[in-house]
Amino acid sequence: MNARLQLAAARRIVVKVGSSSLTSLDGGLDPLRLDALVDALAARHSAGAQVVLVSSGAIAAGLAPLGLTRRPRDLATQQAAAAVGQLLLAQAYGASFGRHDQRIGQVLLTADDMIRRSHYRNAQRTLERLLGLGVLPVVNENDTVATDEIRVGDNDRLAALVAHLIGADGLVLLSDVDGLYDGNPRLPGSQLLTDVDAPTDLEMVQIAHPGAGSLGTGGMATKITAAAMAAAAGIPVLLAAAEDVPAALDTSAAGPKVGTAFRPSGRRMSARRFWLRHAADVRGTLDLDAGAVAAVIDRRRSLLAAGIHGISGDFVAGDVVDLVGPHGVVVARGVVGFDAAELPDLIGRRSRDLPPEQRREVVHADDLVPLVGP
Repeated sequence: MNARLQLAAARRIVVKVGSSSLTSLDGGLDPLRLDALVDALAARHSAGAQVVLVSSGAIAAGLAPLGLTRRPRDLATQQAAAAVGQLLLAQAYGASFGRHDQRIGQVLLTADDMIRRSHYRNAQRTLERLLGLGVLPVVNENDTVATDEIRVGDNDRLAALVAHLIGADGLVLLSDVDGLYDGNPRLPGSQLLTDVDAPTDLEMVQIAHPGAGSLGTGGMATKITAAAMAAAAGIPVLLAAAEDVPAALDTSAAGPKVGTAFRPSGRRMSARRFWLRHAADVRGTLDLDAGAVAAVIDRRRSLLAAGIHGISGDFVAGDVVDLVGPHGVVVARGVVGFDAAELPDLIGRRSRDLPPEQRREVVHADDLVPLVGP
């Protein structure tokens, strides 16, 4: 089954919409755009699907009420705009979904909720319970209290993380561009890529698309990254224009006929491995010799002290570290079993030469995810 048919049949779907698709500098939230989005989401929900909306727009919605004419650059004003705009955004969604008698729930996340394993599990349980109760969750980054997340994080990546978090069958990324082009869509000769069947299809793409507008933080590069992230984890993705949202959520036999569809290029992985690969906060590095790399990547074995010849970072047992091969390439990521202070006396030594209490894996195979192929 191709990606478009999978998206049409998806029983659990995540839809992300950007600030520029919901707001304007002159009037804050655009009620017509918002209602059009809600109508399409409510229709998909009424058709039997569980829907999660990842919505930008809090900062942009707060600009007009605060008398600001452009997105502020300083963090304090961004957070003030988010505090005002988040309430307006929630009220607007509540009223609009109310036209369809659809209950919604607001879920505000920060990067910390994706980085810390315990927070990740809590977010997962909350979203699962909301969906089980028939509620349509509206997810956004908590820009009111976030610091670096406002600039470093983006809701495209957040949407991909949420899609895996809840085991979604599809991800739709809506923006002001109608799909992925092989060049700048504003220039003649650029061609729309209707389907991306493998990661190699992206090699022809020049990231010359328009960047984020004055209201948003994302751009085409972030959408490609998010789409590739989800597709590599077995989730089909559609990149489409927000104005085409009814067609993007089409459930007909042929599937959506708009945008760019990304075919799943990898297998579903456990939530823990996905967290390790895409969301975990890396605290240090372990330098591996060639033999250790072969054991970890080719044979999927645990990492032992004998295969390590260097460490860096200030980490403790239970933190996430990158495993680096002889050529300086990060080959895997995993949860370390020792503090950084313990390892200098252990590295390079065979297990039988260590004290009995230290004869254990530095990174267990169950807590390790390769980042390169065998």
